[in-house]
Amino acid sequence: MPGRDGAKIIMTQLIWLWIPFTLLAAAGQVVRNAMQRGLTAQLGTLGATHIRFLFGFPFSLVFLGLILAATGDQLLWPETGFWAWLVVGGMAQILATALMLMAMNERSFVVTTAYLKTEAIQAAIFGFVFLADHLTALKVAAILIATVGVVITALRPGGMKGFGNLKPTLLGLVAASFFALSAVGYRGAILNVTGVSFVTAASLTLVATLLMQTVVLSGWLIVRAPGTMTAIFRLWKPSMVAGFMGSLASLFWFLAFALTAAANVRTLALIEVLFAQGVAYYSMKQPISLREVSGIVLILIGVAMLVAG
Repeated sequence: MPGRDGAKIIMTQLIWLWIPFTLLAAAGQVVRNAMQRGLTAQLGTLGATHIRFLFGFPFSLVFLGLILAATGDQLLWPETGFWAWLVVGGMAQILATALMLMAMNERSFVVTTAYLKTEAIQAAIFGFVFLADHLTALKVAAILIATVGVVITALRPGGMKGFGNLKPTLLGLVAASFFALSAVGYRGAILNVTGVSFVTAASLTLVATLLMQTVVLSGWLIVRAPGTMTAIFRLWKPSMVAGFMGSLASLFWFLAFALTAAANVRTLALIEVLFAQGVAYYSMKQPISLREVSGIVLILIGVAMLVAG
């Protein structure tokens, strides 16, 4: 085992890995979302969301076992702060999803998406306040530029309607706050797993998170919509695939959180918008407008500044 100084040197050499981890997580999330959308008609929104936890949990155990075998790490009981951050991260994610759906019911998907993209900015603030994550002026500028780019890309003709409506505005912004708090909570939990490699710390946090979320949402569905759980297990084959992709994407998110501030990860993740634009252009032959091009350029500038910083 390397000494403390040796471990610091290794982490310094590996810290750049947060970039490919984030890109892989964003790509995996696109695939998972597509699979979940295909199950929404049969399971409803909450039921389709739950498969990422229920069927993702077993795969997270497999990932942890493989990582322990590869690293030789011995699992230790996490520090006390781990559990508090875990609850913050896991429950904030559930609340954020519920608020997001409420906001979309109140206002158009486009307007809600614009509010949600303030997550990166809020993650920077929460990370600085709660975890003392250091953000340079260059990175702050990168986050702002990339966020503006996403908002411009998301808007459509007449899309400004609804921005002055107080209820969906508050729902969207608070949902973004909880998504940001969730990312910071996961990073806080990972940082409280000591004595092991960052890979093991991230994987252990993922297992604990999915277990908690599975128990909470399963209990909710059993009490409030018992037929949904039966329908989920009836569709176990496609749900298993979606659960695997969800768990794999989450593992890459957590690996990125282990190496850098949540704001960095969530800003680079905005590049997911480019993936969606590419799919729309090549598979659906949808033309890209000048407005969308300008937004994409801003996203690329912001991401380039972030990586350079």
